Amino acid sequence: MKILLQLFILPVFVYGSFLQVNDLPKGDSLKSETSLTGKGQIGYLFFKVEKNNSGLEKITLESRKIADGKLKSVPSFDRNSAGIGDFIVLLTDANGKEIIKQLVEDPLNQNMESFEKEGISRHKVSLETAEFSVRYSHSAEIKTVRVEKITSAGNQLLFNEKL
Repeated sequence: MKILLQLFILPVFVYGSFLQVNDLPKGDSLKSETSLTGKGQIGYLFFKVEKNNSGLEKITLESRKIADGKLKSVPSFDRNSAGIGDFIVLLTDANGKEIIKQLVEDPLNQNMESFEKEGISRHKVSLETAEFSVRYSHSAEIKTVRVEKITSAGNQLLFNEKL
């Protein structure tokens, strides 16, 4: 019975594998699927923020880079998780329509961890200068970048520049 079963199953697998090979395109028409669908790109914006003597922040765009690839997950913007002092980075098109909106925790007041005898503890550290970056799915539609600071009175525009 085992031999009869083996003689029946083996030809079915061989025949099935030949059918799959025959369905493949022939010749130079083979192309990878990623080249057919187009390549995604990831954009990076690197900022520097400085606090001046009057306590106001000045933001400069240090550099920007574009690399091939796709983001595994797209960060979602949640206004409820934002706190006072956090930054909102807005990427807009030529008409001012928001394409991407991301939240950046306050880079000038960071939470640092320290290891002590009692265990791990967190401390808030105030800085005069800091750097932060934003990563996004690049699109040709993106023309401007704005950075706003969340304050108790509303949002304060800190940076606005064409890309």
